Amino acid sequence: MTNLHGHLAIVTLYLGVSLTPAFAKASPQPYLGAIITEADAGRVLFEDNADAVTPPASMTKLMTFAVLHDRLAGGAITLTTPVIVTAADANIGGTQVWLKEKEMFSVEELIYAMMVQSANDAAQALARTVAGSPEAFVEFMNAKARALGLTNTIFRTAHGLPPVGRRVADGDLSTPRDYALLSRYLLLETDITKYTAIRRRKFGEGQRTPDRVIDMNNHNNLLGKVAGVDGLKTGYTKGAGYCLAATAARNGRRLIIVVMGSPDSKTRDLKTIELIERGFATPPAAVPVVKTDAPASAPGPAMPTVKTEKAAAATAEQSSTAKEPVLIFRVIPPEKKP
Repeated sequence: MTNLHGHLAIVTLYLGVSLTPAFAKASPQPYLGAIITEADAGRVLFEDNADAVTPPASMTKLMTFAVLHDRLAGGAITLTTPVIVTAADANIGGTQVWLKEKEMFSVEELIYAMMVQSANDAAQALARTVAGSPEAFVEFMNAKARALGLTNTIFRTAHGLPPVGRRVADGDLSTPRDYALLSRYLLLETDITKYTAIRRRKFGEGQRTPDRVIDMNNHNNLLGKVAGVDGLKTGYTKGAGYCLAATAARNGRRLIIVVMGSPDSKTRDLKTIELIERGFATPPAAVPVVKTDAPASAPGPAMPTVKTEKAAAATAEQSSTAKEPVLIFRVIPPEKKP
């Protein structure tokens, strides 16, 4: 417990908040649902309402990245593939890098914009370019969700913005458990942390006039402040509340923490920090020792036995075996020619 309190004290200094009053006056519901899992084995260390179905908001972009990774791995696109912005991309709304119609950027630059800045316009432009239309891209997202076993997840956008009518049931929906599974897949099978670990990056430098270059700042407040944190993605809409799929690695052990439906960003961040420390304070599972009998030798052709002459007896000081051992060799006979 002393180590846990030490970590939390350090985090208090980094975030500039007081943990004790926050916990003392904590809301009875600091989140809608949460889960801690181990990345390597997938073992659940803690869960609380982890199957609550709720909007993931901009955490949706994690699945957008998963589909993009598949298309990159399959050779359908490359990181240097040019993406030409349309008017629909530029007018998507929400958090953006303020793309303009007919601007052109590489797939990789737009991935950075999507993962660091959480840019909705970048996500929309990538989805349209890769699949021909945003709707077709969403079909890829849902197919990937099924393949990964995300049984309580459905996607309707590549960016996570709420539907026009603001009816929660009509938008993207998932659960903390499903997002832990998705995060685990991304950590084990893709280079997701190449993008999610970036705290700051410029967008448009060398391609835009200086006044239009965007200083992107990652929305994950735990980066650089909590030991080992290098991803993954935040999210917020009024219907979703404040969400975070986080990951941290320490001493060769990586954890995944998903918190969804927090009432504000501070509560979300502090609860995530608490769960990170709780997870690392939980001992890793012991590797079971499995004893098996030696497998019986497969039957084979009879082999002649050759005995050597008796060996000279060793002195008592030299020998720890029975006197005059018989050495037996098994020799494979030559094949008979027809």
